[in-house]
Amino acid sequence: MAKSLSAFTYLTFDVVGTLIDFEGGIKDCLAAIAAEAGVTVDGEEALTLYRAERYAADAGRFPDDLVRVYLAIAPKLGLPVAAACGERLRESARTWKGFPDSADALARLAKRYRLVAMTNARRWAFEHFSEELGNPFYRSFTTDDTGTEKPDPAFFEQVFAFVATEGAAKEDILHVAQSQYHDIGISRTLGMTNCWIERRHAQNGYGGTIAPERVTVPDYHFTSLAALADAVEKGSH
Repeated sequence: MAKSLSAFTYLTFDVVGTLIDFEGGIKDCLAAIAAEAGVTVDGEEALTLYRAERYAADAGRFPDDLVRVYLAIAPKLGLPVAAACGERLRESARTWKGFPDSADALARLAKRYRLVAMTNARRWAFEHFSEELGNPFYRSFTTDDTGTEKPDPAFFEQVFAFVATEGAAKEDILHVAQSQYHDIGISRTLGMTNCWIERRHAQNGYGGTIAPERVTVPDYHFTSLAALADAVEKGSH
């Protein structure tokens, strides 16, 4: 039986894919490049190619690595193989949008919890994401801060160390995320309570996110962040 939603002090969040629609941002940018080149691209095909390349052994930090990724997948999509286009894809991160429910749900949740961002994105990109979301975070951890990426347990351990400075422990955290691979599986392994926001519930496949070896059954499961906020408010009445 999962702990009551009222039992937590902190909500930790994956950002890219859970709060920020990076798949939409990537597809929009590639579609614009394609239109200028007089070709069309299939968005889901592009995400499949992106996913495979993004997790290559020589992958760099996100979203800087989008330059390398673009140059690798462009020939397969019939797009111009040009560094300027790769840089355009990287810079598009500055304008990626939150999911329609993200900012409002975060504002509602911030009334009850300390919201902590845990993102594999670099700090420069996170600052844009946070602004897009209404700057709701009490604390944030980026790959620049931790020196590693989820699902590395070391990323989570730094968050545990932070809450310990405030007299709390991982039992006081509900980890909220879309990615089974980066977040839900490892949070279970580390003994956290977790909440899966299944953003792609109406779509097939894993889109731009690497597929997990197996799906972890979460403690809480919603298809939107708004539904989590609704459940929290309902439970508080």
